[in-house]
Amino acid sequence: MKLLNLITLALVIVGGLNWGLVGLFQWNLVAAIFGSATLLSRLIYVLVGASAVWQIVPLASSLSAKPA
Repeated sequence: MKLLNLITLALVIVGGLNWGLVGLFQWNLVAAIFGSATLLSRLIYVLVGASAVWQIVPLASSLSAKPA
């Protein structure tokens, strides 16, 4: 479970950096590397989105945890 959390967190960070590049410079890193609207770039976007959904689980558990 910890490995999955690390992988999804890394993908969420990559996605956030990509959105930052799009917002600041109108440059899409994923499209630059994998091509625009290719199957591989769409798969990357889906994995980043699924990773963001997955990261809701540790966020919710840390918010509901009682302090010691």
